Amino acid sequence: MTLTLLFAMSRCSTPYQSVKPISNFDELNYRHEVKKVKLPASGYTIAYTDEGQGEKTILFIHGLGSYLQAWIKNVDVLKSDYRCISIDLPGYGKSSKEPHSGQMTFYAGIVDELVKELKLGKVFLAGHSMGGQISITTALLYPEITAGLILVDPAGFEEFTKGQKQWFRDVMTFDGVRLTTAEAIQNNLATNFYRLPADAEFMITDRLAMRKASDFNAYCYAVVQSVNGMVDNPVADYLKDIKVPTLIFFGKDDNLIPNRFLNPGTTRQIAESGAARIAGSKLVMVPKCGHFMMFEKAEVFNSETKKFLQ
Repeated sequence: MTLTLLFAMSRCSTPYQSVKPISNFDELNYRHEVKKVKLPASGYTIAYTDEGQGEKTILFIHGLGSYLQAWIKNVDVLKSDYRCISIDLPGYGKSSKEPHSGQMTFYAGIVDELVKELKLGKVFLAGHSMGGQISITTALLYPEITAGLILVDPAGFEEFTKGQKQWFRDVMTFDGVRLTTAEAIQNNLATNFYRLPADAEFMITDRLAMRKASDFNAYCYAVVQSVNGMVDNPVADYLKDIKVPTLIFFGKDDNLIPNRFLNPGTTRQIAESGAARIAGSKLVMVPKCGHFMMFEKAEVFNSETKKFLQ
């Protein structure tokens, strides 16, 4: 999820009044077995899933407000050929939620520490939205762990003025996240898709169930900090410095990039501009597809990723 999503607040009816709340995020129902590792240097405990085997490892990084479950349609297929590790970032999902800066450099440091703690060697970083900006930052700061990039509707290609960045800081508040209504939660998720698929419903029910959890406030704080981190750590001017093979996906009908509140232009323009700065990159524009491309058009993501990794 990216920045525009948080302001798409139009009302719609919701059938989710009966969703049972959870007492903490560890009660979320994940498809794959969850493991946890405490990182010795930073002190954060990272929840992750580790599926499949293969000579190549893909590390999946979710977007703003999301969790590792965002990648289940991809892991279920790609694990037959590759080792697939999906993580919850600090503050999200089942990872620990001590306060942090939310800076992209912070998250990149966590990725680096995790890769080294699990002795993964070089990995292919697959990042969605904010996770794409984190993946780019990791590749720039820690090239020794980065074999390649797989970017899905990545944040960071779009550029913002100083005034626009301050606008994000002013409007993105802790209470704004904490008090998001059930109707807005449903509508926000729908904004991520060209057409909301029925099998994405768990993302709505999980987000609703979180609201009474003991660690929900910490999650809300992490979301706000992450928005600040995205605007504080721009990467567009550094895309030219990426030296690893890079595969880029964009849904042609992405409602979130570019930010419709602030910037004119089209998704294709943003995608092509960013891809042109990364030498040798491949851009795949996916028709009838929104921001959550790897879920909405999982078969395209999985097929293109296999070809990229061969």
